[in-house]
Amino acid sequence: MSFDPAVHLPDDLLERIRERAPIHDRENTFPQQDLDELRDAGYLSILVPTERGGAGLGLEQAAILQQRLATASPATALCINMHLVWTGVAKVFSDRGVPGLEFVQDGAAAGEVFAFGISEGGNDLVLFGSDTSAVPAEDGSYAFTGTTIFTSLAPVWTMLGLHGLDTTSSDAPKLVFAFIDRTDAVETSDDWDTLGMRATQSRTTRLKGAVAAPEHVVRRIDPGPSPDPIVFGIFSVFELLLASVYTGIARRAIDLAVQTVQKRTSKKTGLAYSQDPDIRWRIADMSLAYDALPPQIAALARDVDSLGDHGARWFTLLAGTKHRAVVMAKHVVDQAILTAGGGSYFSSNELSQLYRDVLAGMFHPSDPESAHSTAASALLGPIDGP
Repeated sequence: MSFDPAVHLPDDLLERIRERAPIHDRENTFPQQDLDELRDAGYLSILVPTERGGAGLGLEQAAILQQRLATASPATALCINMHLVWTGVAKVFSDRGVPGLEFVQDGAAAGEVFAFGISEGGNDLVLFGSDTSAVPAEDGSYAFTGTTIFTSLAPVWTMLGLHGLDTTSSDAPKLVFAFIDRTDAVETSDDWDTLGMRATQSRTTRLKGAVAAPEHVVRRIDPGPSPDPIVFGIFSVFELLLASVYTGIARRAIDLAVQTVQKRTSKKTGLAYSQDPDIRWRIADMSLAYDALPPQIAALARDVDSLGDHGARWFTLLAGTKHRAVVMAKHVVDQAILTAGGGSYFSSNELSQLYRDVLAGMFHPSDPESAHSTAASALLGPIDGP
């Protein structure tokens, strides 16, 4: 099946999103109009099978679209990412014959907005543990109490996917993955005032006995590293779509740098800056760094779609791709700033926004320490303990 990114993310929509991006960045507001237009275009259901009302795309195609969206507004792409993570996990489940997330696919096709509530302050176990309590009820529901951070889409989500620790059941401890509705038991703080990625409005979420209905309790697994589909699904889709957003930022930075040096003329030589050997070297260096990432993302996403088997190497490959994308994107934006000159230092310059937005990459799992630890353990084995 042929794939045209402009069909699912038209140029005119992309330009409208690009025009609004600096306004939301400056005013620290959520891009509601972006979300509305993306929903109307069917973008929230790109990973939902056609038989359930979606576009039936694969993760490889979604990654390309997210790179494209990030060139217009990194923050819009990043918050939409968190919704696409859950629809992507649902696709991982259905592709592998695992039931339980059909309601996510149906909800996305109907316009529901899913948010990602896994991150907790100080919890470096991330997927493998939780400080949130998950208390079971006799009907199979769970009540969640705790605090999650960096909840992108905070003003608008309709369902929040999260995890918590069940310490009271007979087979405890168990990590419980579930989805809750927005109710009075969920408190969203208006605390998002950051250096970059301001439009994501990734606010702190406090859960006060928020209940996940039995049909929305997806998995109960042992804490710690696990081959369970919920862990693989979240890790693979999250890492590859994150890598896509930062790769898209790099693409935009290159385009802006090229446009700038083609327009500027040196007073010293009378030539366009594009003829300056040092500037040409910087542009080339940016391209050489960027060109490595899209094929890596595409190859791994294709393997997820086709049920490829990398065994124990999956986590190193996924964490490494995300890490390389962030390092590459920051390097490219740094070079673009130097290439474009002092004008890029003004907040009205798009490169200034990209410079701040790209910094968010270091805070997303897998962070540099985690990525290197994963790679070291794969090659050298775990560190000897007492």
